[in-house]
Amino acid sequence: MRFCDGLSRRTFLRAGFLGLAGLSLSDFLRMKAQAVAGTARSNTAVIMFWLDGGPTHMDTYDLKPSAPAEYRGSFMPIKTNVPGVEICELLPQHAKVMDKLSIVRSMHHNNGDHFAAAHWMLTGYHGSTAADLPPKYPGVGAIAAKLRGANRPGVPAFVGVPNIHSVGLTPGYHGAAYLGVGYNPLDAGGDPNRPNYQVPNLQLVSGVDMSRMDDRRSLLGGLDRVRREVDRTGLMNGMDQFNLQAFEMVTGESARRAFDIDREDPRVRDRYGRHTWGQSALLARRLVEAGVTFVTITAAGWDDHGQVANAMKAKLPPLDRAVGALVEDLTSRGLIDNVAVCVMGEFGRTPRINPGAGRDHWGEVMSVLIGGGGLKGGQIIGSSNSKGEVPKDRPVKPAHVLHTLYHVLGIDPTLQFVNNSGRPIPVLGDGTAIAELV
Repeated sequence: MRFCDGLSRRTFLRAGFLGLAGLSLSDFLRMKAQAVAGTARSNTAVIMFWLDGGPTHMDTYDLKPSAPAEYRGSFMPIKTNVPGVEICELLPQHAKVMDKLSIVRSMHHNNGDHFAAAHWMLTGYHGSTAADLPPKYPGVGAIAAKLRGANRPGVPAFVGVPNIHSVGLTPGYHGAAYLGVGYNPLDAGGDPNRPNYQVPNLQLVSGVDMSRMDDRRSLLGGLDRVRREVDRTGLMNGMDQFNLQAFEMVTGESARRAFDIDREDPRVRDRYGRHTWGQSALLARRLVEAGVTFVTITAAGWDDHGQVANAMKAKLPPLDRAVGALVEDLTSRGLIDNVAVCVMGEFGRTPRINPGAGRDHWGEVMSVLIGGGGLKGGQIIGSSNSKGEVPKDRPVKPAHVLHTLYHVLGIDPTLQFVNNSGRPIPVLGDGTAIAELV
C-alpha cells in the first residue's frame, strides 16, 4: 500500500514505528501496571472502521446529484429505510440499517495533511504533521484502554484487526502516546479471512505443551524473585501478576475463543462477506461480545487521487456488506444499544474531480457514519453546500465525534493526564458530544 507522497507502509516500519512489534505479551501486560479507573465501568464498547487514506464523501454518504458533472461523480443516490435519507447506490446494505445509524455531513478540520488530519480525527487534537510524525496525544482507543480496560477479564481492552495503523504508522495515531505503550492496541496481526486464522501471540509455540508452559511459569517466577531481591527501586513489584496475566491469555479460554473465528456458523461468515473487511467486522463482533472494549478495523487504501469511480466500485461493496452485516448482527444479538459503530477516515476528498478522474485531499468537509451504543439513529447531522465544498450548517469538529464515543463508553473527557513535558492534558480540550445523537 502506497500513499500519494510516495512513501509506503514498509517505509515507516523500517523507520522504526513498530508499536508493540518488539514486545512480548507479558511485556505488554506488565506496562499496564499504573492503570487507573477514571470512571465507573460499564459494558459498552466501540467498533471503529478506520478508512485509512481519506474516503470521498461525494461518492459515499453525501452525494450531490444536482451539482455540475465535474463535482457530482458517477453514482446516483438510493433511498434508505429512513425517509429522506439517501446514500450512494453502492451501499444497499447500509440502506437497510440506516435507522440504526446517523450521518454527520458537516465534519471538518480544514487540514489536508494525511498525518495531521489522522492525528486530529483520532485524538481530537491538532498535533503531529508530515514534518513531525510521532503522535503527540493518545488516540481514542488508547484512552478507552487506560480508563476503562476490558469489559471482562482474560481479553485485551483494545484490539486492531486485521492489523492497525494510520497512514502507514503502526499503531500510529491510534496509539497511546504519553500514556505509555502498554495502552497501545493489541495488533491481531493477520487476515481473519484466511483458512485456519490464528493470532500469533495467543498460540503455543510448536513443541511447547501445557506442562512446559507451567514449568516456564515457575522458572520466570523464580527469576523474578531473584531479580526482585537485587532491585532496590521497586520496579519488580507485581511482575508475577503480569506474567500470570500473560500466561492466562495464552493458556486460558476467553481470548483464544474470541479470536477463533472458525467457531462461527459458515452462513454468518457468508453474510459478512468472505473477504478481509467482512471477516474483520465479524471478528470485531466476537471480540466485543467477549469483553473487548474498543476494536479498530483498519480498512486501508482510500487515497484515491486517480480513477476514484473505479476505486469505489472495488471498495464500497465489501465495506457495505461488512457494515450492514455487523449492524444487523449486533441488533439480532441484542448488542446494538451497547456497541457503537463508527466509520471515518482522516479527511474527505476534493468535491471537484481532478484531471486524473480522482479526488484529492479535502479537510474542509467530510462525512462520518455513527450509530449504536444507545445513540439516536436515522438522522442526518449538518450538511455541506450544494457542491460539497464546506459545511452549510451545523459544523462539527473531530472532538465532537470523540466526545460522543466517550459518552458511549462512560469516560469523563475532562480527566487529565500528565504528558512527557509534565503538563496536565485533558482527554479532550474542547467540544461536546453531538446533542442530536445523545
